Amino acid sequence: MRTKILSMITLLTAGAMATLGVTPAAAADGLLPHPGPDGLVWVEERVGDGGVASGGAWDRLPTVLTVACEGAGTVHVTMDSQGYQVADFTVDCPAGTAGMGSVTMDPGVVRPGSFNIGVDASDDTIRWALTVTQPE
Repeated sequence: MRTKILSMITLLTAGAMATLGVTPAAAADGLLPHPGPDGLVWVEERVGDGGVASGGAWDRLPTVLTVACEGAGTVHVTMDSQGYQVADFTVDCPAGTAGMGSVTMDPGVVRPGSFNIGVDASDDTIRWALTVTQPE
């Protein structure tokens, strides 16, 4: 059922983008590819500090938070779910190539509903991207 709903949302989004004359950005040189149908969030690329707030998390599936970065420094990543910190890690961001860090949380760690992710970059020039997936 969840897959059907996500497929319908994807189709509706694609239709709306086509109507507006917008095409999805290619991730050919991006830090992380699109997460596909298991994805809850895809931040294609940002620079410096940032984060994201989203919803739609299920507590019956594992949750995977992946961050990639580049730029001679680090990013410190935190994830909160319904008022509880569920992830806290740092990723090394080498110059000229992407560094990557990921954490997998067991079902139930991320609570149903909304969640927040914060990214604190050691330098304002560091590029980063992130995905949150819930593989079935």
